[in-house]
Amino acid sequence: QSLRLMPNLLVMRPADAVETAECWDIALRQKDRPTVLALTRQNLPQVRNSPDDGNLSARGAYRLKRAGNKRRVILIATGSEVHVALECAEMLEKQGIGADVISMVCTELFDEQDAAYRSDLLPDVDPAEVLRVSIEAGTTFGWERYTMANGLNIGIDRFGASAPAGDLFEKFGLTADKIVPQIMNKLND
Repeated sequence: QSLRLMPNLLVMRPADAVETAECWDIALRQKDRPTVLALTRQNLPQVRNSPDDGNLSARGAYRLKRAGNKRRVILIATGSEVHVALECAEMLEKQGIGADVISMVCTELFDEQDAAYRSDLLPDVDPAEVLRVSIEAGTTFGWERYTMANGLNIGIDRFGASAPAGDLFEKFGLTADKIVPQIMNKLND
């Protein structure tokens, strides 16, 4: 998150190889500002198999999965946490709760998009109707501008640890099995 505080810097957290290639393309085209690609060390599952739809990362965020049931949740994730958001969505859908998944590759590029595009991904609706949830293996600071006051921000707001990624995700509650109950509690408030 500290990198996102630097003015005029694009910070990109791609979720897989397709998004990484898209981010690299974006970085090469930048003429007036530097770009950071924050890549993971873990082997991650592919969230997209091909770039057939063009460079979806170029707008900073895109809808990776549309709710199958009536949408009650919008999961906003970045980088290595996007596959966790997809797992959460699958678990929620099995319970009849529709969930969109937004891959937030670059908040700076998303913030530059027109209001119609931003509103399409993150509609201004009653939080009692649609809960926005952010998931990032970092501080939750800053995500409230996307999840709003009544949203749920999942992250790590304390000093970290060193261990294999799976162990750390479990320890810090960044697994679908730990996140979905929090979402259910928030929906039932």
